[in-house]
Amino acid sequence: MASSINGIFPGQQPPGAHPVGVPPGPAQPIFPGTVPRVPGSNTLVDELEASFEACFSSLVSQDYVNGTDQEEIRTGVDQCIQKFLDVARQTECFFLQKRLQLSVQKPEQVLKEDVSDLRNELQRKELLVQKHLAKLHHWQQVLEDVSGQHRKPTDLPPPGPLAFLEQASASLPPAPLKPS
Repeated sequence: MASSINGIFPGQQPPGAHPVGVPPGPAQPIFPGTVPRVPGSNTLVDELEASFEACFSSLVSQDYVNGTDQEEIRTGVDQCIQKFLDVARQTECFFLQKRLQLSVQKPEQVLKEDVSDLRNELQRKELLVQKHLAKLHHWQQVLEDVSGQHRKPTDLPPPGPLAFLEQASASLPPAPLKPS
């Protein structure tokens, strides 16, 4: 499997593709466990990084800031963004292919990851439910406190199925009599 991802990440070129013992350039720091980049060897990650940098630089470039032709600026920015999106799609396809290979070679690993993801999702949703329940109890208490302050003992409706209607009709003015 490790040999099948050669070429995607910097420092994972095939053996012999880079000079051994050559110090990195001034703009290329070397980190423990990595191999210096070889000039001219592009990987998908390198291309993605370069296209992102091109998008960013096109947005902050002095040429675009001082430029007067808005259509030219828009076209240049659109081209940079389109290239970035294309390389991002290629990178996504690469990882989807590797995921497919993994699912064929080790289906139990994919199942373990799915079970782990489902457990994490259940835990997250349980916490969300608890949070909403706490808010619900809080607002129920506030509602009980407010309704208890406005209600006086004499305002309580008398018991019975039509008690509310009786109380409401008692507060209405009498209906005018119809002349016969």
